[in-house]
Amino acid sequence: MEKPVPQKKKKLNKRFYESELNKLQIELVKLQEWIKVKKLKVVVIFEGRDAAGKGGTIARINQYLNPRTCKVVALGTPTEREKTQWYFQRYVPHLPAAGEMVLFDRSWYNRAGVEKVMGFCTNDEYWEFLRSCPNFERMLIRSGIVLIKYWFSVSQDEQEKRFRSRIDDPTKRWKLSPMDMKSMELFVEYSKAKDEMFAYTDTKISPWFVVDADDKKRARLNCIHHLLSMIPYKELEHQPIELSERKDYKGYVRPPIEEMTFVPSVY
Repeated sequence: MEKPVPQKKKKLNKRFYESELNKLQIELVKLQEWIKVKKLKVVVIFEGRDAAGKGGTIARINQYLNPRTCKVVALGTPTEREKTQWYFQRYVPHLPAAGEMVLFDRSWYNRAGVEKVMGFCTNDEYWEFLRSCPNFERMLIRSGIVLIKYWFSVSQDEQEKRFRSRIDDPTKRWKLSPMDMKSMELFVEYSKAKDEMFAYTDTKISPWFVVDADDKKRARLNCIHHLLSMIPYKELEHQPIELSERKDYKGYVRPPIEEMTFVPSVY
């Protein structure tokens, strides 16, 4: 007997999406305040294929948060010096202090994905990573860090569709790189690498949470909703804020406005 084909969900209504997103973003502000007051240390990892929607989700999470205590880390290609370091060393300085949350747009899992598939690391380095990564994450968790890992899952057809849309959009063309183009050719190899990575690093103490990312808007809402559920928090009471009256500085004369150079009023 053949398996029934799941019906494709209708696109989310734009007004509904924006309303739900706004509610979740307000909750994220409350969560950030809770993290700060309770001096929690939170690390959220976003992994997945190219064009899976990680960056867009991170942008929505971070949109209204205080950048002083919620930081996005997206490291570039390691330098020649970094290549000689202990592999996890370049990530450790970006870990949070008390009261901070760090969002990793790709992380140490580069070694199990891009580096493995593209041949940027040796076979020994790859297997050493798979052996040591669970221990590294266990150390982080035992030190008091709340570690949450998301894998954004996107189909081959949807990935290609998003790549093609970037080609025609000047605001997104910078997102395309030769590495992205290669990832389309190596879709199956990336799948195998992901499955092997999960086999070693999807542990009870540090599990992977998979986000169905073929629908960007649903993926964002589902991921943020889940993130909020992972850290028990309460809304903190705020003291009423009153603006003080402006002082009258007698005798102070401002320089003539004509002496200032203004930006042209084009709009």
